[in-house]
Amino acid sequence: MALLEVQNLVIDIPTDAGVLHAVSGISFSLERGETLAIVGESGSGKSLTSLALMDLLPRRAQRKADRIAFDGTDLQSISASGMRKLRGNRMAMIFQEPMTSLNPSYTIGNQLMEALTCHRRVPAKEARDRAIHLLEKVGITAADKRMGQYPHQLSGGLRQRVMIAMALMCGPDLIIADEPTTALDVTIQAQILHLIADLQKEFGMAVILITHDLGVVARVADKVGVMYAGRLVETGSARDVFKDPRHPYTRGLLECIPVPGRTQPGMPLGAIRGQVPNLIGKLEGCAFRNRCDFAAGECAGTIPLAAPTPAHDVRCVRLPALEATA
Repeated sequence: MALLEVQNLVIDIPTDAGVLHAVSGISFSLERGETLAIVGESGSGKSLTSLALMDLLPRRAQRKADRIAFDGTDLQSISASGMRKLRGNRMAMIFQEPMTSLNPSYTIGNQLMEALTCHRRVPAKEARDRAIHLLEKVGITAADKRMGQYPHQLSGGLRQRVMIAMALMCGPDLIIADEPTTALDVTIQAQILHLIADLQKEFGMAVILITHDLGVVARVADKVGVMYAGRLVETGSARDVFKDPRHPYTRGLLECIPVPGRTQPGMPLGAIRGQVPNLIGKLEGCAFRNRCDFAAGECAGTIPLAAPTPAHDVRCVRLPALEATA
């Protein structure tokens, strides 16, 4: 049995202009110890998907699905108190911007210890020892001293490491990392990603990595889901998606990345023309067709999910034309 199963997840948000279809029927699963990377442009629905799994959506957002199950537990029928017992305990999240996720009024130590004392009812000394141990584990020196500091006294990289330590406090089965390196410089980004990968191997956790950086995905993911305008347009193993991308959007994203040894200095990178469509109102056909060089009349109709190879799914009706240019 998969650790996490999501079938036909839909997220709608009522607005004054109409209903915003933020996520439109996505499905995926995740095994223990696996890393699933969900990639796509800003506004594609990646972060809302992660918030839906944690039941942290904005109040007006409406979540529906055929099934959302965590280790056999139906997350749609579970009570609010039952969800609180899972959230932060067996399911944890590393948020995008640690400065707004950490409480500026409490010390790092208080915030780390709170998760363990709430979920496990352990003595304060045991919680403190666990917090110091994890701060050291994520590469923070003088951890005992850091426990008494406030978030504003730490750099962005240190705050992100604190968020990772906080997510690990209860030894969760699943960690959702929502663009955990967005606010960091390149060298710190690499350190954080290696850290998450090393901790995953050590603790045997499953990881969902939300990102727009395909370079990140290539290094750490087992499976990849490419998301566009609220839909997963291509899913498969990282090897399949990078070696043989089938959807024109996936190809466009990969062409935007410079390749060492192949991309010469001054050589123009690829670009995807146009803009992401408005997701308010009824959406028909392929949402990418107005930006796609392979679009045809059939792209305005129903777009079934095709499987060109086992465990590699693509939502595109123009696969024959794309294969001819592979």
